[in-house]
Amino acid sequence: MYSLLDPSRFVVFITGATSGFGAAAARRYVAAGGKVIATGRREDRLLALRDELGHDNCHIIPLDVRDRAAMEAAIAAIPAPFDQINIVLANAGLALGLQPAAETDLNDWETMIDTNIKGLVYTVRLLLPGLIARGGGHVVTLGSVAGEYAYPGGSVYAASKAFVKHFALAIRSDLQGKNVRVTDIEPGLTETEFSVVRFKGDADKAGNVYANTRAMTAEDIAESIFWATSLPEHVNVNKIQLMATTQAIGPFDIYREG
Repeated sequence: MYSLLDPSRFVVFITGATSGFGAAAARRYVAAGGKVIATGRREDRLLALRDELGHDNCHIIPLDVRDRAAMEAAIAAIPAPFDQINIVLANAGLALGLQPAAETDLNDWETMIDTNIKGLVYTVRLLLPGLIARGGGHVVTLGSVAGEYAYPGGSVYAASKAFVKHFALAIRSDLQGKNVRVTDIEPGLTETEFSVVRFKGDADKAGNVYANTRAMTAEDIAESIFWATSLPEHVNVNKIQLMATTQAIGPFDIYREG
Protein backbone atom coordinates (compact mmCIF):
# COMPACT_ATOMS: atom_id res chain seq x y z
CA MET A 1 0.00 0.00 0.00
CA TYR A 2 1.21 3.46 -0.85
CA SER A 3 2.44 5.34 2.23
CA LEU A 4 4.05 8.70 2.91
CA LEU A 5 4.71 8.12 6.59
CA ASP A 6 8.46 7.95 5.97
CA PRO A 7 9.50 11.58 5.29
CA SER A 8 12.53 10.37 3.33
CA ARG A 9 10.05 9.31 0.65
CA PHE A 10 8.65 12.80 0.21
CA VAL A 11 9.27 14.24 -3.26
CA VAL A 12 7.65 17.66 -3.25
CA PHE A 13 6.94 19.92 -6.22
CA ILE A 14 6.71 23.51 -4.94
CA THR A 15 5.65 26.59 -6.88
CA GLY A 16 6.68 30.01 -5.61
CA ALA A 17 9.71 28.57 -3.82
CA THR A 18 11.86 31.71 -4.05
CA SER A 19 10.58 33.20 -0.79
CA GLY A 20 7.97 32.99 1.96
CA PHE A 21 5.94 29.83 2.41
CA GLY A 22 7.48 28.04 -0.57
CA ALA A 23 11.07 28.49 0.52
CA ALA A 24 10.23 27.63 4.14
CA ALA A 25 8.41 24.47 3.04
CA ALA A 26 11.37 23.42 0.88
CA ARG A 27 13.66 23.71 3.90
CA ARG A 28 11.23 21.80 6.13
CA TYR A 29 10.87 18.86 3.78
CA VAL A 30 14.60 18.57 3.09
CA ALA A 31 15.30 18.76 6.83
CA ALA A 32 13.04 15.72 7.22
CA GLY A 33 14.98 13.80 4.58
CA GLY A 34 12.79 14.51 1.55
CA LYS A 35 13.53 15.93 -1.87
CA VAL A 36 12.04 19.06 -3.45
CA ILE A 37 11.55 20.48 -6.90
CA ALA A 38 11.69 24.22 -6.29
CA THR A 39 10.17 26.48 -8.95
CA GLY A 40 9.83 30.23 -9.24
CA ARG A 41 10.58 33.23 -11.41
CA ARG A 42 13.75 34.44 -9.67
CA GLU A 43 16.52 32.14 -10.79
CA ASP A 44 19.14 33.71 -8.52
CA ARG A 45 17.08 32.80 -5.46
CA LEU A 46 16.50 29.28 -6.71
CA LEU A 47 20.23 28.81 -7.22
CA ALA A 48 20.89 30.04 -3.69
CA LEU A 49 18.24 27.68 -2.29
CA ARG A 50 19.74 24.72 -4.13
CA ASP A 51 23.19 25.59 -2.83
CA GLU A 52 21.75 25.74 0.69
CA LEU A 53 19.79 22.49 0.50
CA GLY A 54 22.16 20.49 -1.69
CA HIS A 55 21.95 19.40 -5.30
CA ASP A 56 20.95 15.86 -4.28
CA ASN A 57 17.99 17.20 -2.33
CA CYS A 58 16.80 20.13 -4.41
CA HIS A 59 16.12 20.35 -8.15
CA ILE A 60 15.29 23.83 -9.41
CA ILE A 61 13.18 25.02 -12.33
CA PRO A 62 13.03 28.76 -13.17
CA LEU A 63 9.39 29.04 -14.13
CA ASP A 64 6.38 31.34 -14.29
CA VAL A 65 3.22 29.40 -13.42
CA ARG A 66 1.22 31.66 -15.72
CA ASP A 67 2.99 30.14 -18.74
CA ARG A 68 1.11 26.92 -19.44
CA ALA A 69 3.42 25.73 -22.23
CA ALA A 70 6.50 26.29 -20.06
CA MET A 71 4.84 24.41 -17.20
CA GLU A 72 4.06 21.45 -19.45
CA ALA A 73 7.61 21.30 -20.83
CA ALA A 74 9.26 21.69 -17.42
CA ILE A 75 7.19 18.98 -15.76
CA ALA A 76 7.83 16.57 -18.62
CA ALA A 77 11.59 17.15 -18.32
CA ILE A 78 12.04 16.59 -14.56
CA PRO A 79 14.88 14.08 -14.12
CA ALA A 80 14.97 11.03 -11.86
CA PRO A 81 14.68 10.66 -8.92
CA PHE A 82 12.87 14.00 -8.67
CA ASP A 83 10.24 12.81 -11.16
CA GLN A 84 8.68 10.56 -8.50
CA ILE A 85 6.56 13.43 -7.15
CA ASN A 86 4.12 12.52 -4.39
CA ILE A 87 3.34 15.94 -2.90
CA VAL A 88 2.31 19.01 -4.88
CA LEU A 89 2.46 22.34 -3.07
CA ALA A 90 0.65 24.85 -5.28
CA ASN A 91 1.90 27.88 -3.41
CA ALA A 92 2.59 30.58 -6.01
CA GLY A 93 0.31 33.59 -5.57
CA LEU A 94 0.22 37.27 -4.79
CA ALA A 95 -1.86 40.33 -4.00
CA LEU A 96 -1.47 43.64 -5.81
CA GLY A 97 -2.90 46.92 -4.63
CA LEU A 98 -5.54 47.78 -2.07
CA GLN A 99 -7.64 50.33 -3.93
CA PRO A 100 -11.44 50.25 -4.06
CA ALA A 101 -12.75 48.16 -6.94
CA ALA A 102 -13.72 51.18 -9.07
CA GLU A 103 -10.20 52.59 -8.83
CA THR A 104 -8.04 49.51 -9.14
CA ASP A 105 -5.59 48.84 -11.96
CA LEU A 106 -7.04 46.18 -14.25
CA ASN A 107 -3.54 44.95 -14.97
CA ASP A 108 -3.21 44.09 -11.27
CA TRP A 109 -6.47 42.16 -11.37
CA GLU A 110 -5.34 40.22 -14.44
CA THR A 111 -2.01 39.36 -12.82
CA MET A 112 -3.73 38.02 -9.72
CA ILE A 113 -6.20 35.98 -11.76
CA ASP A 114 -3.48 34.58 -13.99
CA THR A 115 -1.24 33.65 -11.05
CA ASN A 116 -3.60 32.75 -8.23
CA ILE A 117 -6.17 30.92 -10.33
CA LYS A 118 -4.78 29.91 -13.72
CA GLY A 119 -1.30 29.14 -12.41
CA LEU A 120 -2.84 27.04 -9.66
CA VAL A 121 -5.01 24.98 -11.99
CA TYR A 122 -2.15 24.44 -14.45
CA THR A 123 0.02 23.13 -11.61
CA VAL A 124 -2.59 20.78 -10.21
CA ARG A 125 -3.93 19.50 -13.54
CA LEU A 126 -0.49 18.77 -14.96
CA LEU A 127 0.76 16.90 -11.89
CA LEU A 128 -2.35 15.00 -10.78
CA PRO A 129 -2.11 12.20 -13.36
CA GLY A 130 1.38 11.36 -12.15
CA LEU A 131 0.27 11.18 -8.52
CA ILE A 132 -2.55 8.81 -9.47
CA ALA A 133 -0.31 6.65 -11.66
CA ARG A 134 2.26 6.30 -8.88
CA GLY A 135 -0.37 5.09 -6.43
CA GLY A 136 -1.28 8.26 -4.55
CA GLY A 137 0.00 11.41 -2.96
CA HIS A 138 -1.09 14.78 -1.66
CA VAL A 139 -2.07 18.12 -3.21
CA VAL A 140 -1.69 21.18 -0.99
CA THR A 141 -3.15 24.50 -2.13
CA LEU A 142 -2.39 27.88 -0.60
CA GLY A 143 -5.55 29.80 0.14
CA SER A 144 -6.07 32.59 2.67
CA VAL A 145 -8.45 33.72 5.36
CA ALA A 146 -9.30 36.39 2.76
CA GLY A 147 -11.09 33.67 0.82
CA GLU A 148 -13.65 33.49 3.60
CA TYR A 149 -13.62 36.95 5.18
CA ALA A 150 -13.80 39.81 2.69
CA TYR A 151 -12.33 43.24 3.43
CA PRO A 152 -12.24 46.63 1.68
CA GLY A 153 -9.80 46.66 -1.22
CA GLY A 154 -9.52 42.87 -1.28
CA SER A 155 -11.76 42.36 -4.32
CA VAL A 156 -10.02 40.06 -6.80
CA TYR A 157 -7.40 38.81 -4.35
CA ALA A 158 -10.08 37.65 -1.91
CA ALA A 159 -12.15 36.20 -4.75
CA SER A 160 -9.15 34.30 -6.09
CA LYS A 161 -8.56 32.73 -2.68
CA ALA A 162 -12.22 31.76 -2.44
CA PHE A 163 -11.67 29.98 -5.76
CA VAL A 164 -8.69 28.14 -4.28
CA LYS A 165 -10.77 26.92 -1.34
CA HIS A 166 -13.58 25.57 -3.48
CA PHE A 167 -11.25 24.17 -6.13
CA ALA A 168 -9.50 22.15 -3.43
CA LEU A 169 -12.81 20.78 -2.15
CA ALA A 170 -13.97 19.97 -5.68
CA ILE A 171 -10.87 18.04 -6.70
CA ARG A 172 -10.98 16.21 -3.38
CA SER A 173 -14.40 14.94 -4.42
CA ASP A 174 -13.04 13.90 -7.83
CA LEU A 175 -10.23 11.91 -6.24
CA GLN A 176 -12.29 9.40 -4.28
CA GLY A 177 -10.63 6.00 -4.59
CA LYS A 178 -7.40 7.42 -6.04
CA ASN A 179 -5.47 7.63 -2.73
CA VAL A 180 -4.70 11.31 -3.35
CA ARG A 181 -5.37 13.71 -0.50
CA VAL A 182 -6.10 17.43 -0.83
CA THR A 183 -5.57 20.14 1.78
CA ASP A 184 -6.13 23.88 1.53
CA ILE A 185 -3.90 25.94 3.81
CA GLU A 186 -5.53 29.28 4.73
CA PRO A 187 -3.10 31.61 6.53
CA GLY A 188 -3.92 34.92 8.10
CA LEU A 189 -1.46 37.60 9.15
CA THR A 190 2.01 36.33 8.25
CA GLU A 191 5.08 38.50 7.81
CA THR A 192 6.74 37.59 4.51
CA GLU A 193 7.33 39.55 1.29
CA PHE A 194 3.56 39.48 0.71
CA SER A 195 2.91 43.10 1.67
CA VAL A 196 6.04 44.40 -0.05
CA VAL A 197 4.76 42.83 -3.26
CA ARG A 198 1.23 44.11 -2.68
CA PHE A 199 2.49 47.67 -2.25
CA LYS A 200 4.96 47.32 -5.13
CA GLY A 201 8.13 47.73 -3.13
CA ASP A 202 6.95 50.37 -0.64
CA ALA A 203 8.64 48.95 2.45
CA ASP A 204 7.24 51.60 4.80
CA LYS A 205 3.66 50.92 3.79
CA ALA A 206 4.27 47.17 3.98
CA GLY A 207 5.79 47.51 7.43
CA ASN A 208 2.72 49.33 8.72
CA VAL A 209 0.68 46.19 8.13
CA TYR A 210 2.60 44.37 10.85
CA ALA A 211 3.03 47.27 13.29
CA ASN A 212 1.92 46.44 16.84
CA THR A 213 1.20 42.81 15.92
CA ARG A 214 2.88 39.48 16.41
CA ALA A 215 2.46 38.01 12.97
CA MET A 216 2.98 34.40 12.06
CA THR A 217 6.10 33.39 10.15
CA ALA A 218 6.64 31.47 6.94
CA GLU A 219 8.07 28.67 9.08
CA ASP A 220 4.80 28.47 11.05
CA ILE A 221 2.88 27.89 7.84
CA ALA A 222 5.46 25.42 6.51
CA GLU A 223 5.07 23.38 9.69
CA SER A 224 1.31 23.14 9.19
CA ILE A 225 1.84 22.01 5.59
CA PHE A 226 4.34 19.38 6.69
CA TRP A 227 2.02 18.14 9.45
CA ALA A 228 -0.95 17.70 7.11
CA THR A 229 1.11 15.71 4.62
CA SER A 230 2.69 13.56 7.33
CA LEU A 231 -0.53 12.11 8.74
CA PRO A 232 -1.55 8.49 8.08
CA GLU A 233 -2.76 8.06 4.52
CA HIS A 234 -6.37 7.38 5.54
CA VAL A 235 -6.60 10.86 7.15
CA ASN A 236 -7.40 13.85 4.93
CA VAL A 237 -7.27 17.35 6.39
CA ASN A 238 -9.63 19.37 4.21
CA LYS A 239 -8.32 22.74 5.31
CA ILE A 240 -6.18 24.41 7.92
CA GLN A 241 -7.09 28.01 8.73
CA LEU A 242 -4.52 29.84 10.84
CA MET A 243 -4.53 33.31 12.36
CA ALA A 244 -2.04 35.14 14.51
CA THR A 245 -3.28 35.71 18.05
CA THR A 246 -3.19 39.46 17.36
CA GLN A 247 -5.68 39.01 14.52
CA ALA A 248 -9.39 38.38 14.87
CA ILE A 249 -12.30 37.59 12.61
CA GLY A 250 -14.27 40.69 11.81
CA PRO A 251 -13.75 44.07 10.17
CA PHE A 252 -10.10 44.50 9.24
CA ASP A 253 -8.25 47.74 10.01
CA ILE A 254 -6.64 48.43 6.62
CA TYR A 255 -6.10 44.70 6.07
CA ARG A 256 -4.87 41.82 8.15
CA GLU A 257 -5.18 38.87 5.81
CA GLY A 258 -2.47 36.51 4.66
